[in-house]
Amino acid sequence: QVQLVESGGGLVQAGGSLRLSCAASGRAFSSYAMGWFRRAPGKERDFVAVISGSGSTTYFADSVKGRFTISRGNASKKVYLQMNSLKPEDTAVYYCAGDLSWSRIRDGDAGVWGQGTQVTVSS
Repeated sequence: QVQLVESGGGLVQAGGSLRLSCAASGRAFSSYAMGWFRRAPGKERDFVAVISGSGSTTYFADSVKGRFTISRGNASKKVYLQMNSLKPEDTAVYYCAGDLSWSRIRDGDAGVWGQGTQVTVSS
């Protein structure tokens, strides 16, 4: 089973960009679909994006489509979330997650989670 550690969060002005990274350890990383979720203050956790094990398939929440991209490097065991045109409503703790099932992540859950990284977008 993989273990996940996020990095790259911070404070950015509206309209700016950030790139989150997720470093994985453990075996069979390329077998795992990987995703990003977020939890805004006082709200439930939301799905953001998912990428298949091979990296050939991605899927995004409507709220971030066209602004965020997800990518991965299986040799480096890393997953990235590039966030552009950030809005104050993107403020949240962002979590990296992995699962052997791509559809499980797309549907809002995962078997392996990172500890989260804070993203704050100021207006």
